[in-house]
Amino acid sequence: MGNTVTLRGKAKYLGGVGTKVTGISRRKFKPNLQRLRVTVGRGTSTTLLVCTQCIKSGAVKKQVRQQPFRLPSVEKAKPLAEEAVPSGPRARP
Repeated sequence: MGNTVTLRGKAKYLGGVGTKVTGISRRKFKPNLQRLRVTVGRGTSTTLLVCTQCIKSGAVKKQVRQQPFRLPSVEKAKPLAEEAVPSGPRARP
């Protein structure tokens, strides 16, 4: 895929500044590609190379998390903590 943008089809092109452009190696203008998780179809997501112009214009829809990370409630965490830490006096060597 290289430097071509998946959605816009924009590729790199040549250019230069000044009058002595022919003898000097020309400057390459490349699109600013970013890896982005994008929703495609019915909630499925894929990682695409997308240019920043597409992200700014809203042509690409970012993947939205359905349920963000949450800490367990106190009622659920208390029994787990009691199992992990033994109760009673510690045995000293």
